[in-house]
Amino acid sequence: MLNKVKKNWVIYFIMGLALLQVLMFTLWGEHSFIAIHDNLDLFVAHNTLMKNQGIFFGKAKEAFLVGGVSRNLLGSEFSFYNILYYIFAPYTAYVIGYFLKLGIGFFSFVVLSKEIWGEKFENYKNLNYLVAAAFCVIPVFPAYGLAFVSVPLVVYLLVKIYREPKPLWYGLLFLYPLISYFSYFGIFILGYMMLAFLYMCIKERKILFSYGLSIVVLAAGYITWEYRLFMEILLSDTVTIRESMAMMDVSLVQMFADMVKVMVDPGFHAQDSHSYWIMPVTIFMLVFINFEFVKKKQWSKIGQSPMNFIFLCIVFNCLVYGLYELKVVQQLVETLLPPLKGFQFNRTIFFNPFLWYFLFFLILKELYDRYAKNKLKNIGIYAIAVGGILVCMFFPQVYNDFYSNCYHHAFEILKGTPSTQLSFEQFYSEDLFEKIKEEIDYDGQWAAAYGMHPAVLQYNGIATLDGYLGLYSEEYKQQFGKLIAPALDGSEEFRTTFWESGIRAYLYSGAGENTYQPLKELNLVDDKLYIDGDVFREMDGTYIFSRIEISNADELGLELVGKYTHESSPYIIFVYGNK
Repeated sequence: MLNKVKKNWVIYFIMGLALLQVLMFTLWGEHSFIAIHDNLDLFVAHNTLMKNQGIFFGKAKEAFLVGGVSRNLLGSEFSFYNILYYIFAPYTAYVIGYFLKLGIGFFSFVVLSKEIWGEKFENYKNLNYLVAAAFCVIPVFPAYGLAFVSVPLVVYLLVKIYREPKPLWYGLLFLYPLISYFSYFGIFILGYMMLAFLYMCIKERKILFSYGLSIVVLAAGYITWEYRLFMEILLSDTVTIRESMAMMDVSLVQMFADMVKVMVDPGFHAQDSHSYWIMPVTIFMLVFINFEFVKKKQWSKIGQSPMNFIFLCIVFNCLVYGLYELKVVQQLVETLLPPLKGFQFNRTIFFNPFLWYFLFFLILKELYDRYAKNKLKNIGIYAIAVGGILVCMFFPQVYNDFYSNCYHHAFEILKGTPSTQLSFEQFYSEDLFEKIKEEIDYDGQWAAAYGMHPAVLQYNGIATLDGYLGLYSEEYKQQFGKLIAPALDGSEEFRTTFWESGIRAYLYSGAGENTYQPLKELNLVDDKLYIDGDVFREMDGTYIFSRIEISNADELGLELVGKYTHESSPYIIFVYGNK
């Protein structure tokens, strides 16, 4: 028994960590602390709204947010992640999506490695499993977590097609977009495939039709499964907020500084925790390995090293990010490709999480090849791999739900006081809003949120004039700008945020306070609502749902309908209606 445990300790270790995460989500249930930024305030609410409104499938119907937008502007019904919300309750769907990410990430990393090394894979199996386990728990953007961790899967399919172009691999490639997303990954995968196609055709001095067909098949897959997105990009004549989004323009010095910055910390959506452990180890070893090549005058090995190639790919993705910050580059792209005006080409850094972790595995493999017979050094190599997993799980990041739960629940237990943060259940406060809707006899009237994200109302079946959406009409943005003009006049920060972007069409504070921060207590100084009441009524606005008792309601032509609380919620909601 002991020998069996020693032999399979890696499997038991990984299964133990997975069980720990299962226990975390099931033990606390909807009282779990889930990342809110670009998550609960966006996609979870949108998917729930589509299900409750009955517009998940079918023709382009109106979705009741941001004053009413086309269903086509929300997520695809063929997205494997999105469809979870159609089948299951929101929290259950979120948890299933979380564990699907773990499974797909681990599987993708391992099958690619097996395909590359073949029979030799058995020599590095345990190391590969450990790095795969670290890769699958990277705390990246939840809504596109499957897209992040499935990058090695599409590479695997392309390798299979290159080696043996069978219908099975083309079929799976056509289905791949179901777990990917065109705007974040697809357009860049296709671009990199074109570069690889040109390179291989030149290298082999012939046209590789089988590989070229893979580009067509994958493009057809994205168009098929994300047909709504392509309809809006190519067929709609609506002028959107992308037309008025401000272009970035930085100096060359700042561009290179930002390149280094995103190499170390790629930001909210792609924070994969590599900077704490993976990056220092890989860069140190890369320097050491290349120094040895130089010392032995093995110049050709520097250029042939797959480790150096992958590191250059990371640098290239960061370079594209930096170039996108130059206004002249953005203007050139928009001139050549008008439908992609406002598109963010700096998303190439979203491929770096996979590249960092694959490079990490190559480094460990190199160390293993050198020191496999040295028992002490062998233990050290495995310790480095285990460190990669532990850092991903137990270091704070925006989307590290496991860490957030451990931290906030430990805080509540040790301090004997509730956390200031909102849990999943508290953020949406479903029981409270069901009570409110019943008491005010709510029947689909347009409303707006103050003191909270509009997503809270959308999740609870309340139609909102406000909302968070990356693509809607410029005409509506101008109209909404008139509604919140008093707030924008009083706050330069919010004025700039709204007019240069507009993706968050919120009721802002004219005093510059953050009224939508997701805390149990807001503790605001200013209790005025800065809107144009007449414009609110012109937009068919009926209710304001506010966490703040509005002191100037009478001036705005509003009256208090009621004050509401519920034992399950930390909110006190003041509902205002037109006089």
